[in-house]
Amino acid sequence: MKIVIVDTYYPAFLSHFYAQQRGLAVADYPTQLRALLNACFGTSDFYSRHLNALGCEAQDLIVNCVPLQQAWALANNVPLSQLALKVPHRLFRLPILGKVLAKLPGLMDVAIAQIRAAKPDVLYCQDLSFFPGEVLLELKQYVRLIVGQIACPLPPESFLKGYDLILTSFPHFVDRLRAIGVVSEYFRIGFDERVLSLLGKIDKDIGFSFVGGISRHHSGAIPLLEYLAEHTDMRVFGYGAGSLPSTSPIRQCHGGEVWGLDMYRTLARSRITLNRHIDVAENYANNMRLYEATGVGAMLLTDRKDNLHELFDIGREVVAYSSKEEAAELVRYYLDHPEEAATIAQAGQARTLREHTYAQRMQELVLILKCHLRGK
Repeated sequence: MKIVIVDTYYPAFLSHFYAQQRGLAVADYPTQLRALLNACFGTSDFYSRHLNALGCEAQDLIVNCVPLQQAWALANNVPLSQLALKVPHRLFRLPILGKVLAKLPGLMDVAIAQIRAAKPDVLYCQDLSFFPGEVLLELKQYVRLIVGQIACPLPPESFLKGYDLILTSFPHFVDRLRAIGVVSEYFRIGFDERVLSLLGKIDKDIGFSFVGGISRHHSGAIPLLEYLAEHTDMRVFGYGAGSLPSTSPIRQCHGGEVWGLDMYRTLARSRITLNRHIDVAENYANNMRLYEATGVGAMLLTDRKDNLHELFDIGREVVAYSSKEEAAELVRYYLDHPEEAATIAQAGQARTLREHTYAQRMQELVLILKCHLRGK
């Protein structure tokens, strides 16, 4: 089974990454792609690596990365629009790039050319907002099965109807997608054990952390974080703090943005780390932080959700809170009882490594894809 995995990376990460990697933007396509995947951003090569180990032929495309896609286009004689070709590499140091990155003429053409050249059995899209419906219809000429995955707000229906199957880690999205005529199944995300070998031994020098973004999709997070910033010794890492008022207590404990392997390292340094779900998750636990934090051995303090007990043993493998006051009380308790916190962290890590790895998820995915390919 030949699978092409399409992903987009946060423009802020791409800006940061290329600014730190001098000369990478003019390197050839394989060099740039390997460097990006080695950074362990998002799902990196966590899907393709395990799918290949299972006998599939899987490859990754990062379709909104300008220098990467330029390198592929030039190597494969695919013409790019003049605007895309003229984007200077120094722009990757500018946050404004994020507002125009996915809109640049030429990027869609390159992605289509890559898929047409690969002629995969399965096109697996991690960002449902990238390909409009008319492009998905065009791609059906070259692909047997077009699959999407989503764990964020749904794009307009016109972006959804072209998929043969949409997988989601939101249990409540399954029926909503089926109601508009889209075939959908529940599919959880996970943790890649390779991260542990890349990190090596990490000293736990952070008592309590929050690692993540602050955005309009996390409306309930800011009051929670500000309360915890005032009532606990919390350290905050991630994007979005610049949008807060200068008086916000979050700014006083903010340690900057961390991406990819640095994000995992920060979690691993933490005795306790906070998780909160995006608004659209409603009352369901689903996000990557559940597995990333437990996977690297931090004690996870997460918002209480109806299905959390299906993923972890609450109180033994993770700790759950229902209010900002309860969260602060739990932080203080476990900081005062570090041995109990360590025991929970160890149990949570053991559960993730036993049941929530991408090696296991890809076995599940292969079965799903084979079933739907047979039905085509």
